Amino acid sequence: MTLAGPGPEGPRIAVLDYGIGNLRSAEKALVHVGAAAHLVSRPDDVEGAAGVVLPGVGAFGPCAGALSASGLADAARRAIETGVPFLGICVGFQLLYDGSDESPGVPGLGVFSGTVHRLRGPEPVPQMQWNALERRKADPGLLAGLGPRPWVYFVHSYAPPIGGETVATCEYGGPVAAAAGRGTVWGTQFHPEKSGTAGLAILANFVARCAAVAGAARRDR
Repeated sequence: MTLAGPGPEGPRIAVLDYGIGNLRSAEKALVHVGAAAHLVSRPDDVEGAAGVVLPGVGAFGPCAGALSASGLADAARRAIETGVPFLGICVGFQLLYDGSDESPGVPGLGVFSGTVHRLRGPEPVPQMQWNALERRKADPGLLAGLGPRPWVYFVHSYAPPIGGETVATCEYGGPVAAAAGRGTVWGTQFHPEKSGTAGLAILANFVARCAAVAGAARRDR
């Protein structure tokens, strides 16, 4: 299967299938908002995609190991390095960092600096609930057009540190990194595909950015 740029049905987005969890919900949500999204399990199938999505559920170590063993870790790095819009979801978001306290010694992709840590504070772990996003700075990317405090759905026990890339947090026994973005790379600790209207709007923003970047690349040829 070739994912060569946007087609008439929308930008072609590769959803990385590395054998971790049910990825169909992310694929279906992207299709619902206008993307030609496909699950891909071979590195070659990522080449030419207008966007790449890295979902993830479970523990950091097994996810990182499976991504590497599949060859999709290198494909993900190539996409990021070449400016292809990239979205990490839940553990896929955590994999964008250097590593995690959950799996000491297991490296992440290292796109963002810092180590993922277990949620701290008096609240029960995992966080399994709807929660409001608190914006940290203006975000012309994923959160464009949403209200000041959109509600989204979380299921997690670990989260990345809050850093310069963090665009939104949620309150859960203290501020927790909920969304990040830098350049053409974004990540959400929550599940946009399970977050109703707000989540679909976030995915639609990502799909629109994929289409814009692919269109600009075609014009520059």
